Amino acid sequence: MSTASHVPVMVDRVVALIAPALTSPSTVLVDATLGLGGHARAVLAACPSATVVGLDRDSRALDVAGERLQEFAARTVFVHAVYDEITQVLERLGIQRVQGVLFDLGVSSMQLDEPGRGFAYAQDAPLDMRMDQDSGRTAADLLNSLSLQELSRILSRYGEERFSRRIAEAVVREREREPFSTSARLVELVRAAIPAPARRTGGNPAKRTFQALRIAVNDELSGLERALPAAIDALAVGGRIVVLSYHSLEDRLVKRELNSRATSTAPVGLPVVPPEHQPELLMLTRGAEVATPEETADNRRAASVRLRAAERIREVA
Repeated sequence: MSTASHVPVMVDRVVALIAPALTSPSTVLVDATLGLGGHARAVLAACPSATVVGLDRDSRALDVAGERLQEFAARTVFVHAVYDEITQVLERLGIQRVQGVLFDLGVSSMQLDEPGRGFAYAQDAPLDMRMDQDSGRTAADLLNSLSLQELSRILSRYGEERFSRRIAEAVVREREREPFSTSARLVELVRAAIPAPARRTGGNPAKRTFQALRIAVNDELSGLERALPAAIDALAVGGRIVVLSYHSLEDRLVKRELNSRATSTAPVGLPVVPPEHQPELLMLTRGAEVATPEETADNRRAASVRLRAAERIREVA
């Protein structure tokens, strides 16, 4: 697989937001979703005194990132872990506080580009979708074993699919004839289950089903709910968190967590806000930032990105 053309999303903006926290000696950035290491490379180049602790659940991604970041070997630590394990990883490394945390959520470019992983609905491939191929159930396992109600719930909640019940009924009916194993059959089933008028807009009708299965297989949203508080708690005062999200479910969780920590907890109307009720975070972005039209034209993954960032301004007892 060639990685030469890999372009990380909003990389200049990410560096601009995170670099001010990494100017002192011995600073640490946790790249919680290392992927191919594109953002990490840019930060390491811009911040010569920073060390990057790179986490990824995909061991193949860690291998590739290690090769791509070889010139920065003295300032990189790679850990095979899921992002909700930030606290445990830092404890093992003996790191009490970090100056930056970065999340680039969703499926990585490498995973999309490898047909055998089953993430892309445009290519026929085994229905795997595991980011860590050494553990957990595959998408095929879920399709062939979940109840009608549970499958419909996953498609509705994680894919925001209006026709989740119809698709789930079709899956349950068809798996009795033959268990699901590859993506092409699922794509055709979804296309047939969705009414013709709804298929004419919004791109490939299987997109939402594939998103839902991927999120369920990798427990992405529950993991993110655990990871965000842990990441904020790991920040030193003056440290910064930057999050890139690619669909509304992720962005909603990020917005809720950052905004709650950036809001006073004091009762309304209190003339003086006690220190323990002061906000923990200062938002660095107004709402969610998006990629420029020029970047979106050059990098299709940037089309749906939403970036939010905040700085830790108060230690919590």
